[in-house]
Amino acid sequence: MNSYKNKGGAFLIFKTNCQDIFSPDDWTEEQLMIASLCNDFINQEVVPNFNRIDSMEEGLMVQLLDKAGELGLLGLSVPEEYGGMGVDFKTSLLATEYLGKGHSFSVAYGAHTGIGTLPLLYYGNEDQKSKYAPLLASGEWKAAYCLTEPSAGSDANSGKTKAVLSDDGLHYVLNGQKMWITNGGFADLFTVFAKIDDDSNLSAFLVEANSDGISLNPEEKKMGIKGSSTRQIFFNNVKVPVNNLLSQRGNGFKIAINILNIGRIKLAAGVLGGSKETISDTLKYANDREQFGRSINKYGAIRSKIAEQVIRTFVLESATYRAGHNIEDTIGFLIENGLDKESATLKGIEEFAAECAMLKVAGSECLDFVVDEAVQIFGGMGYSAESTVERSYRDARINRIFEGTNEINRMLSVDMLLKKGMKGELDLISAASKVASELMSIPDFSTEEISIMDKLHQNIENFKKAILLVAGASVQKLANSLAKEQEILMNVADMLIWTYQAESALLRVEKMIAKNGEDKSKIALDIVKTYIYDSADKIAKSSKDALNSFVEGDELTMMLMGIRRFTKVHAFNPKEARQRIALNTIEKGHYSF
Repeated sequence: MNSYKNKGGAFLIFKTNCQDIFSPDDWTEEQLMIASLCNDFINQEVVPNFNRIDSMEEGLMVQLLDKAGELGLLGLSVPEEYGGMGVDFKTSLLATEYLGKGHSFSVAYGAHTGIGTLPLLYYGNEDQKSKYAPLLASGEWKAAYCLTEPSAGSDANSGKTKAVLSDDGLHYVLNGQKMWITNGGFADLFTVFAKIDDDSNLSAFLVEANSDGISLNPEEKKMGIKGSSTRQIFFNNVKVPVNNLLSQRGNGFKIAINILNIGRIKLAAGVLGGSKETISDTLKYANDREQFGRSINKYGAIRSKIAEQVIRTFVLESATYRAGHNIEDTIGFLIENGLDKESATLKGIEEFAAECAMLKVAGSECLDFVVDEAVQIFGGMGYSAESTVERSYRDARINRIFEGTNEINRMLSVDMLLKKGMKGELDLISAASKVASELMSIPDFSTEEISIMDKLHQNIENFKKAILLVAGASVQKLANSLAKEQEILMNVADMLIWTYQAESALLRVEKMIAKNGEDKSKIALDIVKTYIYDSADKIAKSSKDALNSFVEGDELTMMLMGIRRFTKVHAFNPKEARQRIALNTIEKGHYSF
C-alpha cells in the first residue's frame, strides 16, 4: 500500500489529517441526484404501501423491485457493460442510506443488490456475468444468497449441504437444506454454498430457482421485517451445470466472508438512513404532542433523548463515510497498480474488514437506540401499531443478527487487527510497547493552555493508548488462550468502536470548522465534545473490566493508574450541550447534518 491511509486498522497507531477524510459535505451534485432518486422512490412507491408490504400481499414486493429496476436502482453497482450504472463504492453507500428507511423493502433490495448480486460480479467468470448480470441489474431476475443451515449459522463453514459430480461430468448434484433465505420465495437465482464430496471448505454455485428438485417451506413468521420473503429451501438431487461453479472449488468460504464484509458496511449505511428517518418521526410527534400545557419538546428529559439520537447518528455517519472513502481510495490505488476493478474492490474492502465489522455493530446498535427512544418519546402511541415508530422498533432488531451477530463481529474486529499486527502489516507491537513504557514515566502536569480541538485530539490519542495497553497486555499474558476469552475481546472491541467513531466525528467537525468557521459548526462541536466526554467513562469501564480479569498485584495497580490518565477529560457541561443540540434539531425539524 502507498501509505497508512490505505491500511485498515491504521487509525489506531497513526494520526489522521482531517483533509484526508470524506464527510457528507463533500458529495457531488451527481451523487446527490442519485440520493434524491432513491429518496423519491421510497417516499412515492414504498412508504404508502408499508401495511400492504407487511401483510405480504402477493406479488407486491416483486412489483416494487421491478420498479426499482426500471429506475436503474438495482444496477447501481453493476458495471455498465452488463446493463448497470457502475457507480463508485461511496455512491453505493449513499444510495443504501437513502433506501434504508424502506423497512422490509430495504431488506429485499439489499439482499438482491448485495449478497445476491455481488458474488456473481466479483467472482463470476465472463460467461456467468454475461448471462446473469444483465438480468439482475434490470430486475428481470431476482437474487438470493443461500448460506445459513439449521446447524451452520455463525460457523458457516460447518454446513452440510453436499455437491457430487455426476458420472457424466456435466453436473454437480446438490443435496441439502438452507434456512433464513431472504428473497427465497421469489428469487430466480440462488448463490448456494455447499461442500464438494468431502472437502473441508465450501464451494459456491449459481443455481437457477426453476431447477428440478428445489422445494420451499412456507414463509417464516417473524418478529419484524414482516414483508420480506424468508424461506427454507431444500435441494433434492438438483442438477447444477459444472459451468455454474462460482470461482474455484473450495473457494466458497472466502467468497462468503468477503461478501459479508461488504454487507456489514452497507448495513451501517442502511441503518443510518433508518436512524435519520426515525429522528424526523420523533421530532414531528414531540412538536405536536402537548402535556401539562406545552409541547413535550420543551422538556429537558425529552430534549436529552433527542440530542442523544442525533449524537449517535452523527458519529455513525462520520465513521461510515470515513471508512467508505478509505475503501474507495484503496480500490483506486490497486487499480492504478494493475488490478482489475472487481479484484481491487474485493481487496480494498478486505483491507478494511475490521472497520466494516465495527461499523456493523455500531450501526445496528445506533438504530436500536434511536428507535427505542422514539417509542419512549411517543409513549403509549409508540406501542400502537398505528404509529410509525412501532414498525421501526420491530424491524430494527434483526440488524444485530444480520451479517454475523454483533458478538461475532466484535470478536472478529479485534482478531483481524491482532492478526495484522502479528503479520507485521501494522506495527501494533511497537505502539503497545511505547504505551507500556509511558506508564513508567512521569505524567505531564503542564498547565499550558491549548485549544479545544487540541484537547479533543489529545483525548482521542489517549483512548488509543488505553486500547493498546489493554490489547497488548492481553496478547502478552494470555497468548494463544486469548481467542477463548470472549469477554476480554468484546471489551477491546467496544473501545475500538467508540474510539473510531469519536475520531471520525472529530475529524469531520475539524474539517467543517476549516470550511465554514467555528460559529457555524458550534452544534457539531457540541456533538463531538459530548460523545468524547461519554466515551471516556465507557472506555475506562471496559479497560478496567478487561484488566481486572487477567492482571494482578502491583502491575494491575500501575495499569489502572494508566487507564485513569488515558481516560481523563476536561470539565464539560453535557446537559447544556445536549440542550443546544436538541433545540437546533427541533428548530430544523429533522436531522440536519
